[in-house]
Amino acid sequence: MNELMIEKTEDILAHCLDWLQLCIDKRVKYYFELVEDDCELPEMDLPSGGSGGLVGWMRERDLNQEEQFILLLSIASLVRPEMLDVLFSENKNTGRRYTEFGGVHDNAQQGGFVPSVQTALFLLAGGDIGKRLKVMRVFRPDHFFFKERILEAPEKPDSGVLLKTALRLTPTALYQLLWQDEYSPDLRSDFPAKRVRTSLQWDDLVLSPGVKSQVMEIRTWMEHEEKINNAWGLKKILKPGYRALFHGPPGTGKTLTAGLLGSALGRDVYRIDLSMVVSKFIGETEKNLAAVFDLAENENWVLFFDEADALFGKRTQTQSSNDRFANQEVSYLLQRVEDFPGLVILASNFKGNVDPAFVRRFQSLIYFPLPKHEQRLQLWRDSLGHGLRLAEDVDLEEVSNRHELAGGEIVNVVRTVAITVASRHDDLVRAADIEAAIRKEFQKDGRVVS
Repeated sequence: MNELMIEKTEDILAHCLDWLQLCIDKRVKYYFELVEDDCELPEMDLPSGGSGGLVGWMRERDLNQEEQFILLLSIASLVRPEMLDVLFSENKNTGRRYTEFGGVHDNAQQGGFVPSVQTALFLLAGGDIGKRLKVMRVFRPDHFFFKERILEAPEKPDSGVLLKTALRLTPTALYQLLWQDEYSPDLRSDFPAKRVRTSLQWDDLVLSPGVKSQVMEIRTWMEHEEKINNAWGLKKILKPGYRALFHGPPGTGKTLTAGLLGSALGRDVYRIDLSMVVSKFIGETEKNLAAVFDLAENENWVLFFDEADALFGKRTQTQSSNDRFANQEVSYLLQRVEDFPGLVILASNFKGNVDPAFVRRFQSLIYFPLPKHEQRLQLWRDSLGHGLRLAEDVDLEEVSNRHELAGGEIVNVVRTVAITVASRHDDLVRAADIEAAIRKEFQKDGRVVS
């Protein structure tokens, strides 16, 4: 058989959907006794054009016919929904749609037919029980469609809910297979996490040598974890992943360090918004967390819990049903963190506020102190050393020596200084500008400039 050459992405997808249409027509015509032949569905010639996207992914995974069909069926409702309209047919004997055709009602599809697991079973196996059982193996939780989050997983895969589950691509798979792009979700009600982004580089990180050395241990582990666990045979005694607690005063670089670790490792860092995770409704907190952990595991993200005291706080003695449910949430979170195969970073201003059960499971507890004079001086120079001119009366060494500021506070001061200088339509920073900005920063928490 000659190899089929198609180059354009849209033409490749059209070719695949044409095959799907042929299969659907064949099954439906046989069901309505319009044809006598119910032989096996035709095989699809995968186009050779294009190494990425849909066909590249199908070749890489070596999908069988059933898997190809199910994947394309989930795509068809998005890009060629009219080909599924035939499944809206009404049974004249019952006055309603055919049960065996499956499908779910979804207003988001503007009345279009949304195929379900039942739809796939009917189209692939008809009434053949043996074939149906074979196809149903694709919908087990351990199938890569769900382990790699290609299809949205049913909430209860072992119950009757499975057959009614809609066949939908996850957003990640949609971007990857149709647009060969990366999906980066943003904070919303059903996804309580936001990506941490920074324009700074690893060399911009200003920490004491001791702290930086501990941070480098995390980076080294993550870079060499596979060799340590597999090549060196330590997988039997070491749990996958890494858990770290960053603690110390605000503005000392905990969030920046998490972001830069992700950049160095080539991984996205997502900060969990605890205000959206914690719910007053029983079970919702666990559901919100599960959605983040499942996606993070598949996408190889770094998870960052800022101000972790709110969710990782000490468990209380059970005196009411609220205490019991709160403790269940902490226990659930403890289990998910411990089983997560990637990097989880918790940040807290006070280590003592975090439940000891979590602390015992951390591989690193890193204290981020207020920067010493040398680090403060470097921060001042790095912040004011680009584009701004310093007046002769500015002595950054004296400023860093007199004022004990965290790195985040220095950034705030520099912002205020920049506004002051810009208001003069100038680029010259005077000593008085810096002192005035420091006084303003100190006033936030009632401190007095020395």
